[in-house]
Amino acid sequence: MKPKIIIVGGGFGGLAAASELASVDAEVVVIDKQNHHLFQPLLYQVATAGLSPADIAWPIRRILRRQKNARVVMAKVTGVDTAKKRVLMGDEFEDYNFLIIATGASHAYFGHDDWAPYAPGLKNINDATDVRRSVLMAFERAEIEDDSQERARLLTFVVVGGGPTGVEMAGAISEVARKALSKDFRCIDPRTARVLLIEAGPTLLSSFTPTMSRYAQKALEQLGVEIRLGDAVTHCSADGVRVRDGSIPAATIIWAAGVAASPAAEWLQASKDRNNRVIVDRKLQVEGLPQIFVIGDTATFIGKDGDPLPGVATVAKQQGKFVGSVIAARLHGKPEPAEFRYRDVGQLATIGRRKAVVDLGRVRFKGWLAWWFWGIVHIYFLVNNRSRFTVAIQWLWSYLTFDRGARLIVLDD
Repeated sequence: MKPKIIIVGGGFGGLAAASELASVDAEVVVIDKQNHHLFQPLLYQVATAGLSPADIAWPIRRILRRQKNARVVMAKVTGVDTAKKRVLMGDEFEDYNFLIIATGASHAYFGHDDWAPYAPGLKNINDATDVRRSVLMAFERAEIEDDSQERARLLTFVVVGGGPTGVEMAGAISEVARKALSKDFRCIDPRTARVLLIEAGPTLLSSFTPTMSRYAQKALEQLGVEIRLGDAVTHCSADGVRVRDGSIPAATIIWAAGVAASPAAEWLQASKDRNNRVIVDRKLQVEGLPQIFVIGDTATFIGKDGDPLPGVATVAKQQGKFVGSVIAARLHGKPEPAEFRYRDVGQLATIGRRKAVVDLGRVRFKGWLAWWFWGIVHIYFLVNNRSRFTVAIQWLWSYLTFDRGARLIVLDD
């Protein structure tokens, strides 16, 4: 009987591991509660009506259709029985010889989970379409609102968190208001919309150099975004947010301030950090469970600088490939890689039209050249040529016309 390798999660890490195992004489089972793989770096573009969900998501079955040893199961994992080597899915289960957990992360509200209904984050397609609906509905409701204070609240958008997601969201919302919607309404002027970016730390894009951080702040301010640094949000509600020096009435709040890992640590009864991520060894294994690997946002792995690796796609992909090679070596009776070594390929963030920052380590640049580089890189890493072509055409059209074509509002009956 062939050994069975179960991969929980069809994200960047899980699919990289599956691909690395394509030539192994084993059964590879990919389990995910969704039927699609999502290109999360462009999720904010769905949330701001720049792209449609189908542009950045693809069925996992189609991605793996040519991998003969792979099987896809659409199910929600509810636990792991490490004694019997079983992955539990409610009343069902799958036995495993090796297990790779790549379940990603969700939003973290620092102990205030009651804020979630009022301040959604961006982790999946549903989040993005919900945010898009909220943003567009705010303008629609403002159009028919007679009370000036309520209209001002409806046209106030608060983004919490000054990392790449927060910076990109704030810039995109401001561009939607000032360009895409500027001539579509009769009773309001969308250009009067107020977009605030609130960051508890002293700088935006803290993982970038100070020069890049200052450039991002200046670029956002030129787009009309109000930036509050060193000012933590202390409460979120349907009325808006509360900060240290008062309240900000706002109809739309978007959370980009923190993440927490999936329940994998509880499933495995494993050591974890304060964000619930499983602490793994140098081969990404769980202590005492050498047949179980945890990767991506679900794992804490200390890099060569002494800090945990960031929760970005490149980390997950490299870890998935590494774990796949370790398992393949064991099954083939060959020497295993000694330990995982992350190769930092740099970081990028866009700040609206023709403005971005790129940090490739020794090479750093910003402005329009960085913006084009950001776009080319993101198009390149999309899964298939159809998506690359579609996204490229959408972006070109938006660049030439300032239009955003995915501005549909779908409401429940």
